[in-house]
Amino acid sequence: MTNRLTIAVIDNDESIRTALRRLLQASGYSVTTFASAEAFLQETVADGPDCLLLDMRLGGTTGLQLQQILLNADRSIPTVFLTSQQDHLSRQSAMQAGAFDVLRKPIDAEILLDSIHHALNHT
Repeated sequence: MTNRLTIAVIDNDESIRTALRRLLQASGYSVTTFASAEAFLQETVADGPDCLLLDMRLGGTTGLQLQQILLNADRSIPTVFLTSQQDHLSRQSAMQAGAFDVLRKPIDAEILLDSIHHALNHT
């Protein structure tokens, strides 16, 4: 039995979480989904995910704030941000804090899978 890599999808849009879960599972990943940063932080996972797909603008704690919380807790997880906004400052902040990529919604499946692959192999 092989141990599949786990991707955590954190997005407040249920339809996006569902679509990403289906795509990632069909690509061989194990997937956990969360509607908020708070729900992700409450989840107690021994090893945690291998990669995060993280929406920039969540209700409550933002994606950038969650990234900083994880860094402060010494939990460096390869992160690919998803955003529906073309916000250069947020993109720059995410990349400076260690995000692997920032992709604009709607997301091309091939580009997303390629970005995840590179993020996982970069660490």
